[in-house]
Amino acid sequence: MPNNQSFAVVGAGIIGAAVARELTLRFPGSAVTVFEKEAEPAAHQTGHNSGVVHAGLYYEPGGLKARLCRRGVTLLQEFCTKHELPYEECGKIVVALDEVEERRLQDIYARATANGVPGVRLLDQAGIREIEPNAVGRAALHSPHTAIVDYAKVTRALVDEVTAAGGTVRMGTEVLRVTNTASGATVHTRAGGQAFDLVVVCSGLQSDRLAKASDAADEPSIVPFFGQYFVLEAAYRQHVKGLIYPVPDPKYPFLGVHLTKRIDGEMMVGPNAFLSFSREIYRGLGINPKDSLEVAANPGFWKFAARNLPTAVREIRSVVSKGRFLCEAQKYVPSLADADATRATRGIRAQAMTRDGALVDDFVIQHQGRVTHIRNAPSPGATSSLAIAEHIVDAAIQEHSLTSAPPAG
Repeated sequence: MPNNQSFAVVGAGIIGAAVARELTLRFPGSAVTVFEKEAEPAAHQTGHNSGVVHAGLYYEPGGLKARLCRRGVTLLQEFCTKHELPYEECGKIVVALDEVEERRLQDIYARATANGVPGVRLLDQAGIREIEPNAVGRAALHSPHTAIVDYAKVTRALVDEVTAAGGTVRMGTEVLRVTNTASGATVHTRAGGQAFDLVVVCSGLQSDRLAKASDAADEPSIVPFFGQYFVLEAAYRQHVKGLIYPVPDPKYPFLGVHLTKRIDGEMMVGPNAFLSFSREIYRGLGINPKDSLEVAANPGFWKFAARNLPTAVREIRSVVSKGRFLCEAQKYVPSLADADATRATRGIRAQAMTRDGALVDDFVIQHQGRVTHIRNAPSPGATSSLAIAEHIVDAAIQEHSLTSAPPAG
């Protein structure tokens, strides 16, 4: 492919930054431009992430999540080593409290094994105490290579690589729509239109709006859910060595409260999951009238809500009561009974939803001419970001018969 080709990426979260970097690697000498409406990269989901590098325990074998998560872990670890970014394999246990959860744990173990997750093993009560001396449970699954990082730092390092390779990063530039042309695509901002040979849209919480403005598919739509975290007081940080997670209940769409070590040494409890009344307000009541009305007008949301009333009741209790929130953590670590915690900045998750109210679980990547829209990249999206970038660029090369340098490694 000639080096005078041009590419655009919309969004400077971790996936957008990873795609831009991948384009500079695969098409050296080409013009790569990143558009970001905020003043800094990683301003939204990436910068409000728990920092967990997921090993691939839960995902359907053969699906995009499973394949790209495992590849993503390898690439992310290599990237952090190269850039001397902190990366800690603190390990994770998924704890079953009763016989029903223990049976579900067997299913997770089978998936993890099928996905090639290294080192996973089942633990009895004595095994739990060996890994996490203060934890209790009937049984657990141990993933020793589950890790933690700072995804905002990773994103900034990715952006630095893009600029070092000659790419352009246009912060504070909102993209209004992207349109296909006979030979490429045009990115429209308030300053006008700019033509490119290929555009990849990684707009996270705004992905459905930008897709619809660009005449892409109506579905899936985005419904925002916030996750509230608390940071344990310093005296209790050492009560947990790594990550302690509950066994997911298939009746409920979200995971539930867990304990997560952070790369700076703090220990977090959370998150819960509840409907957010905004897509991008992280403090206070967080009410944005436009965002709230859009959810209210979404028939899929009401179908989802009707099916998940028990979840809503459970989650609202933890939203309004810090004590109830911490009680969930104490089920797994009773020594936290007297612990206090401070509220941390919440995260907001872009939850993709269909018209019939079903949550979209796997990654959704839609191609429309010379434009690629990433419509859903939930957890493990950050873990998988570098692999998602490879996947998207591979698809573009095949679809448009592009010639590139071979991928590194």
